[in-house]
Amino acid sequence: MNTIFCVRPRGLNIGNDAIFLGVRDLLHRAFDGRVNVVQIPARSTDQHGAPGGLTAATVHEINQYGDGVVVGGGNLYENNGLDVDLQALSALRPPLLLFSLSHGRIHDRHHALVPRSDAMPTAVVRALHERACASVVRDDATLDYLRGLGLTNPVLGGCPTILLGRVDLPAPQAPAVASGTLLSIRHPSLMCVPARDQSRLYSAMAGLVAALEADGFGPVRVLCHDRRDVPFATSMDPLEFLFPDDVYAYLSLLRHARLVVTFRLHAFVPSLAFGTPAINISYDERSSSLVRTLGLESWNVDFGREPDVVAAVRRRCADLARLDALRAANQARWGVLERTMAGAMRDFAHRVAAYAGSEAPRPWRVAAVR
Repeated sequence: MNTIFCVRPRGLNIGNDAIFLGVRDLLHRAFDGRVNVVQIPARSTDQHGAPGGLTAATVHEINQYGDGVVVGGGNLYENNGLDVDLQALSALRPPLLLFSLSHGRIHDRHHALVPRSDAMPTAVVRALHERACASVVRDDATLDYLRGLGLTNPVLGGCPTILLGRVDLPAPQAPAVASGTLLSIRHPSLMCVPARDQSRLYSAMAGLVAALEADGFGPVRVLCHDRRDVPFATSMDPLEFLFPDDVYAYLSLLRHARLVVTFRLHAFVPSLAFGTPAINISYDERSSSLVRTLGLESWNVDFGREPDVVAAVRRRCADLARLDALRAANQARWGVLERTMAGAMRDFAHRVAAYAGSEAPRPWRVAAVR
């Protein structure tokens, strides 16, 4: 058995747990099931002060017990979501794989794309790539960003949540409320959008609910991804909201929904994997870039550029057969992304085997009882 440390976001957003299920499945396939996966939060603040990221404490632990380390997936470049001690990173010994990481810009008040003020420093991004044996990025905007830094090793792999349709998941009894339409939200105060767009969100969501109900897609229920969404969902009373208490309940809701309309990327992509009709509403480069990488740019609704978001969603609801056609047309593209992710994991497994095999065998003796 090999022991692999997975350094990933462990915060409030349940979408990160969905990403991890895809990463774990790829790891188990690459290692033929003979792998222990030890999760470490990307930041110490993710889990109430537990050691996180690639810092002195975690690197020491990885060196002591680990055969390899995977960082990802998640938006770690975009919001500097990984604690990194460069001195500790230089002391890391097992192979390091950067997997399904992303970087995206946000729109300023003139709707121009600009870097986030909390993005990962480029010196740290370069240091991670100098140490990594491979770098698989989630979307084409991230690939362009890294190539712009002069990094040549990153490859485009997509998001492992597109593979969740093949992952063996527990099959809890689908709750009765799963039928109908899910409106997957993010609290407007947590969305990096210009102030004028943030003010439009409230009326847009109310308009979406009314339109979906009027067009026969009811009942509509709000889907929260983390508890910070709950106050906003509560403000939409008497509309019911759902707050799944684990990732399997969350994915079950997406699998059994009639339709998913979402401001959350990781409600859209798993829905694609399950074959659930879904409409994505993007509001930053991170979202629009992955949708473009999947070949679904024409299906996406750009909140900042679309003058009437409600009308745009209604047009797609009236033509859901086009989504089926787009999904079928992009199977080859998704196959390339899957082979890239799986190939990177297999190469990582070979490197792990070489590293683990280079260690001197450790004898294990049980003292005789006299």
